[in-house]
Amino acid sequence: MAAALARTFLHDGVPTEQAQFARRVDEGRSRFTLIAQELARTAAGILAERAALEKKLVAMKTFPRETEDVKQQIGRLLAPGWLARTPWERLQHLTRYLKAASLRLDKLRADPARDARLAADLASLEVPYRREAAARARQGAPTEAFEQFGWLLEELRVSLFAQELKTPVPVSVKRLAKLWQTVRR
Repeated sequence: MAAALARTFLHDGVPTEQAQFARRVDEGRSRFTLIAQELARTAAGILAERAALEKKLVAMKTFPRETEDVKQQIGRLLAPGWLARTPWERLQHLTRYLKAASLRLDKLRADPARDARLAADLASLEVPYRREAAARARQGAPTEAFEQFGWLLEELRVSLFAQELKTPVPVSVKRLAKLWQTVRR
C-alpha cells in the first residue's frame, strides 16, 4: 500500500499546500487501483524468483562463500520495506537480478575458478562502495549519483555472471572503476 500511495500521489514530492494536495488526490484517485495491481504483479514475480533462488541455494552447500554472497545480495535487494523503498524504474529489474544470481549458481558448478575470478573483479568495486555506503548512511542521505552507482553494481553482476540476460546500459569493471573515482567525492 505504501508503495502504491507513494507512486500514485507522491511521485513529484510531498505537496506543501492544500490546493496542491487536493489536485494530487483528484489526479491520482482513478489510477491508484491500477498502480497497486501493477505493483502487486511485479512483487509476485520478484517473490517467485526469490523462492526459486532460495531453493537453489539450499542445494549449493559445497560453495559456502558464493552462496553467502548471493544471500547478501538478496538481503540488500529485498530488505524489509523493499517494495516501497525501491524506485519503480529499478523495481522492474529485480527479477532479472535474481535470475542472474540463479544463473551464477548454475555456472558455478561447472567452473568454480571462473566464478572466483569474476567475484574478485566485482569485489574490487563492491567492497569500497559498501564501506562508503555505510559511512554515508551514518552521515545522512547519499547522493543520487552514489545510489545510481549501487544499481550499476547490480548490472555489473548481471554482466559478469549472466551475460545472456543483457544489461540496459554498458557496464564493465573498468568503466565502473573510472566512474567510482568521480562518484565517491
